[in-house]
Amino acid sequence: MQINRTARPRALISLVPMIDVMLILLVFFMVTSTYLNLDMIPAVKPSEGAAGSPQTPAGTLMIRLGADGVPVLRGTALEGDTLRAALAAAMAEEPLTQVVILPSGAARTQALITVMDTAALAGVTRLRVLRLEAAP
Repeated sequence: MQINRTARPRALISLVPMIDVMLILLVFFMVTSTYLNLDMIPAVKPSEGAAGSPQTPAGTLMIRLGADGVPVLRGTALEGDTLRAALAAAMAEEPLTQVVILPSGAARTQALITVMDTAALAGVTRLRVLRLEAAP
């Protein structure tokens, strides 16, 4: 006579809890991460990296935009047409000049857009907007 025992069921390893944890971590890291501006990383093509290349930009113009919305270029407050003429003259002298706009935190968005439009109408092709934040 032979006694047959039923085989004990094998423990199943379920991947569902691990997948749930991974999805929660993925969502957490996506929500808490910051955007990296890839324009900060200079990318140079081999043809542009040659010494004495004529494509090297000559300089940078910085336009500070105060809380009152008045743009200041080289310490002088300029209005629309005067700013456009100054930027057009700089672009005529060196077409690859970079223009950086540094708006105040209290400046209205419309003032920033107006300065950006003025720069575009003056022929600026290299335009950046920087926002500085106080360190905690």
